[in-house]
Amino acid sequence: MSIARRRVARLMRQAGLTGRHRRRRHRTTIPDPHASTRPDLVLRNFQPDFSALDSRWCGDITYIATSEGWLYLATVIDIASRRVVGWATADHLRTELVADALRTACRTRRPAGPVISHSDRGCQYTSRELALLADEFGIRLSVGRTGQCWDNALAESFFSTMKNELGDTTPWPSRATARTAIFEWIESWYNLHRLHSSLGYRSPAEYETTLAA
Repeated sequence: MSIARRRVARLMRQAGLTGRHRRRRHRTTIPDPHASTRPDLVLRNFQPDFSALDSRWCGDITYIATSEGWLYLATVIDIASRRVVGWATADHLRTELVADALRTACRTRRPAGPVISHSDRGCQYTSRELALLADEFGIRLSVGRTGQCWDNALAESFFSTMKNELGDTTPWPSRATARTAIFEWIESWYNLHRLHSSLGYRSPAEYETTLAA
């Protein structure tokens, strides 16, 4: 049986129902045409590595709507364990946002060997400022191709999961409440308890503990 669209709309209004739809995309990846060329050292290999913690990280930026305006979130994820090892939030998209996330990852994890940090070709990730910070911590920067989301699929998947589980249908009351929710979701849930099929249905923390043992 077919039902007209207007009838469905009328019945939904009478029942006090509204449709759920995706929020309009907000662009965060703006390439710098004058940036120096960097290689792709990951080549879409985002499989967990049983012996390579803190050898390959991936980073990206997303946005969260609040009543005060956008809140931007930059993350650094360990490809081997899926753990978020560094993150930062800000009300801007300047390079210092991703630099803060990378700096946190380096100081928290203190990797013993060289690390590849992979990202898209956004101007923040190809900037001279980030290159100097990477040199300071002994990190090799890697970037995917322009317009190829699959070249940074792990970071894209993480943001999709976070927004689905936190809810992304209405703006947060303030940037502070959004940041608190992100902190609790990453540090108290995702890293410690959220199970991943790619990790044998273990959380990132449990997976790392298993590797250490």
